[in-house]
Amino acid sequence: MSGTLKALPLVLVAALIHCGTSSPSGPSGQGTPPGGASGTWRTVWADEFDGAGLPDATKWFYDVGGGGWGNNELQFYTDGRTENARVENGMLVVEARTETWQNRSYTSARLNSRAGWTYGRIEARAKLPRGRGTWPAIWMLPVRGSYGTLGWPDNGEVDIMEHVGFDPNVIHASIHTKAYNHVDRTQRTAQTTVPGAQDEFHLYAVEWTPEEIRAFVDDRQYFSFRNERLTNAQADWRQWPFDRDFRILINIAVGGNWGGQQGVDDSIWPQRMEVDYVRVLQRAP
Repeated sequence: MSGTLKALPLVLVAALIHCGTSSPSGPSGQGTPPGGASGTWRTVWADEFDGAGLPDATKWFYDVGGGGWGNNELQFYTDGRTENARVENGMLVVEARTETWQNRSYTSARLNSRAGWTYGRIEARAKLPRGRGTWPAIWMLPVRGSYGTLGWPDNGEVDIMEHVGFDPNVIHASIHTKAYNHVDRTQRTAQTTVPGAQDEFHLYAVEWTPEEIRAFVDDRQYFSFRNERLTNAQADWRQWPFDRDFRILINIAVGGNWGGQQGVDDSIWPQRMEVDYVRVLQRAP
């Protein structure tokens, strides 16, 4: 899900892929780092989605609007509306619905974490919506801009999980920077098949260090992006802007340049993404 406080289309290109395996951090969010690095993880922020009603306003705020979000998306993102974002049965539910709202034919929600972090393991256990026209994402944008134009893609984007309903059970992870982005068809991305992604919960995660960003599903690594500033004297923020705080976003888009490539099935709505928890872990010495 691309953009600086808005989304832009994705065009899939070749990936930098480094396969590997890792061990889970455990239900407490503590344990041996999955990537095999030294130290242990400690949870520094989490939402377990206990209670009921609207998401915790001390942890989340909403992006609001229906201008297409740079992607020709069809939904209007609402603010503080339980029909589109709520906590129930220990889950966050983000729900896209067919209804007229502010001259749009669909509503949905796009949540942003109020907090941001530099480096760590960011993970979410989620079950995805189904059907042609759905485009759910769990991703990250910078808390504030400081590079280049101060906008997208200069300050970076990390896509922890993206999925489009016309291609069931295929999960994508990507990064976007000034040098590597889908507008120039240079973004770094990878995909993996996750059977049952729309019927079962799976753990989607990235591990972000000063050296590398790696993506996992159920602690199986399928994507890696290295910090070129460590090995190339000519590299700078254009290749690696990932040295400052990023926040977490969770949303379902409807249609759009990628999600709507094969149209929108109007018989499937409402559709929802359920999130069991979101956790941010960092390494303890």
